[in-house]
Amino acid sequence: MATRWGICSAGKISHDFTVALKTLPAEEHQVVAVAARKLEDAQEFARKHSISRAYSSYEELARDPDIDVVYVGVIHPYHLKACLLFTNAKKNVLCEKPLAMNTKEVKEILDSAKKNDVFLMEAVWTRFFPVSVEVRKLLAQREIGEVKMVRSEFGIPLLHKPRLVEKELGGGALMSIGMYCLQFVCMVYNGERPESIQATGVCLETGVDETVIVTLKFSEKRMAVFTYSSSIQLPNDAIIVGTKGTIQIPARMWCPTSLVVNGKETQYPLPEPGLPQNFHNCTGMRYEAEEVRKCLLKGLKESPVMSHSDSLLLVELEDEIRRQVGVVYSQDCQ
Repeated sequence: MATRWGICSAGKISHDFTVALKTLPAEEHQVVAVAARKLEDAQEFARKHSISRAYSSYEELARDPDIDVVYVGVIHPYHLKACLLFTNAKKNVLCEKPLAMNTKEVKEILDSAKKNDVFLMEAVWTRFFPVSVEVRKLLAQREIGEVKMVRSEFGIPLLHKPRLVEKELGGGALMSIGMYCLQFVCMVYNGERPESIQATGVCLETGVDETVIVTLKFSEKRMAVFTYSSSIQLPNDAIIVGTKGTIQIPARMWCPTSLVVNGKETQYPLPEPGLPQNFHNCTGMRYEAEEVRKCLLKGLKESPVMSHSDSLLLVELEDEIRRQVGVVYSQDCQ
């Protein structure tokens, strides 16, 4: 039987996710409903994607008995409220990253998922790409010996987008793009907590982070460094350096389609989208959807690839980076 999806929000990322779902077999994934704050937006989205039900509120979506899992695509200041709505309605949830604005909110979401005995996963889509699966395999096989250094960069000029600039919209480069570099480091070091973390950077006049360099020190003299920016174009690649070689992920390390292991490159092409998408390589969102279905069929409440403890580590490190750089959201003061 198909996994029946409900889509919460009719924005750009929800569009891309729905297009990605269409690249998977219809007998495995089906979108049955979409909800937006305005009925006409939900109806337009439903028409574009051939979805039978359109709701004018998220509450109606939460009450729909025919939904197995909800994809939450609202902007991140609203993740807490949306996730609690669906988990309390006993719905499984795939929530767009970042899971919430800070550690306190993330813990609240995780606690609610556990209490209601539902599946919950933060949609860190990068982790499910074939490239990432291969990287984890190579690291487990110690293909490049002992990992000593991880370096990663993500920078694109985005200051024209209010979502990146305005504090009340959850603005700031860390939450939108820097977290991809951080999650990569956490993945490579297998969820190990760093011994120390140092962040230095510059903020916008709105009080959110613009360009930041972060250095992490792990046990046994292992290091990581990453740079992220919402104002400049960076090389946007990543490299893992071991005692016996290197693993490189070329540009667009957050949605990778090629891998270079000790100089030898392998391509991992994505399927073509059925409709134009808003962001690069977004049919790659299919892999996180496949993971959700796999977990639901096994009766799991979290994914071993992006577990609740992974989300918790990620947000705790994000909070520390923000603290060092001086970014405070209203959610931090509640």
